Amino acid sequence: MATTMQFKRFASGVILDLDGTLLHTDGIVSEVLKLFLVKYGKQWDGKSASKIVGKTPFEAAAAIVQDYKLSCTVDEFISEVTPLFSDQWCNIKALPGADRLIRHLHGHGVPMALASNSPRASVETKLSYHQGWKESFSVIIGGDEVTMGKPSPEIFLEAAKKLNIEASRCLVIEDKLPGIVAGKAAGMSVLAVPSLPKQTELYTSADEVINSLLDLLPEKWGLPPFLDWVEGTLPIEPWYIGGPVINGFGRGSKVLGIPTDLNHLQFGGGI
Repeated sequence: MATTMQFKRFASGVILDLDGTLLHTDGIVSEVLKLFLVKYGKQWDGKSASKIVGKTPFEAAAAIVQDYKLSCTVDEFISEVTPLFSDQWCNIKALPGADRLIRHLHGHGVPMALASNSPRASVETKLSYHQGWKESFSVIIGGDEVTMGKPSPEIFLEAAKKLNIEASRCLVIEDKLPGIVAGKAAGMSVLAVPSLPKQTELYTSADEVINSLLDLLPEKWGLPPFLDWVEGTLPIEPWYIGGPVINGFGRGSKVLGIPTDLNHLQFGGGI
């Protein structure tokens, strides 16, 4: 799509979050927690969603144990619920535009890192179900490989170090506020793709806010532009757009005029 625009800041590398940014994990997390809490005579009502968005597994577990007054420790909660999540990672769908973006950047030799608050083992498992993704990242860092998870900038600074790129030349792509705060604290440019579109006013610290990865224009950041636009239209199979948006597996696109599903909360970033 031909366009003329001013660069916000030239980026030499891209650092991506995983859950909620590339993968749609909210439905999986919700279903697992619903089943798990039944064991304790509780019903998941989503009231802790805002407290576990983008958190580390321990932080998210602590919030749930406290809010639901569970008769187990945080460590016991994690031990019991982890296998339930592991059984479901194979069912996670890629968000619209995620595969396209990864293949595009990798194909053009743009250095990429994946920085997630989720444990490294969990990240590796999720990636294994998406062909070519793991190999596309020069660096992969899990939340258990740093001292502090997001909103601490540590994980992003470590990613930049391993990419051998100055922090100021890195573009972070995130869907949650903790990740956005972490990226800005690291001195990086941050592009936000909010998991909760109705709360986009919370993302004002980001350098740019877009509705979907389908709306991302790499050339705004000095990166190679997508070449799959045909006369201003992005040719995508109808089933890819219709399925994810209608059934809650992803976001729409303001650029393409595709409605966004606002009925599903995204709070799976840390678990």
